[in-house]
Amino acid sequence: MDGLLLLQKLYDTSIPLVIFDPQYRGLFDQLKYGNEGKKLKGRFQLPQMPDTVIASFLKEIDRILTPSGHVMMWVDKFMLINSIQSLVAGTSLKVVDFITWNKGRIGLGYRTRKKSEYLVIIQKPPVRIKGIWNVHNIPDVWDEKIINKNHAHSKPIELQKRLIEAVTKMGETVVDPTSGGYSTLTAANEVGRNFLGCDLLG
Repeated sequence: MDGLLLLQKLYDTSIPLVIFDPQYRGLFDQLKYGNEGKKLKGRFQLPQMPDTVIASFLKEIDRILTPSGHVMMWVDKFMLINSIQSLVAGTSLKVVDFITWNKGRIGLGYRTRKKSEYLVIIQKPPVRIKGIWNVHNIPDVWDEKIINKNHAHSKPIELQKRLIEAVTKMGETVVDPTSGGYSTLTAANEVGRNFLGCDLLG
C-alpha cells in the first residue's frame, strides 16, 4: 500500500508517534558513482522519493499527530545539511533534536566514508518535554549493528524501542508509512505498543 494513502485514512490528531524512513535520493544524487546499481543493489531498486513527495508525507503526518506528538525521521547527511527545514516548511512541525546512528560498518563516500545515518526528532507544537518525553538516558550517538539484515533500509530495533518508550504509552499506536523490513513493527510489539504501517513492496 502507498504510505501516503495510509496516512490520509487516519484521523486528525490521533497518533502520538510516526517513524518515517523516506526513500531519499541524497546518496545517489550527491555521489554519482555510476555503479550504484551494483554497489547498492537492494536500495537502488526501491522507488525513490523526491523532496516534493517527502514534504507531502510530512504534511499528512503533521495533521495526524497529537499535540506535542513526534515524528522520528531517518535521513542521510546530505538531507540533514540541505533539506530538513525546507521539507517541514508549510507545516507546524519543529525540529527539536537528532541522533547519530553509528552502524558499525563503513560505506561509500568521496571525502569521508559513510558510517552513520541520522534520526531527526521533530515535534508538533506545543513543543514540550515534561510529561511528553519519558526516557532521559538515550545518547545522541547510538551504536548498534544490524545482525540479521532483511531489507536495504534495515534500522536499529533497540534504538527504536527506546524512542517508542520515550514518547508513547502502553497500548498506544505507532505509525510507519514506509515500513520496509518492518523493524518498527518488531520494536513496537516488543514494548507493548500497537503498530500501523505499510510498504509499496509488501
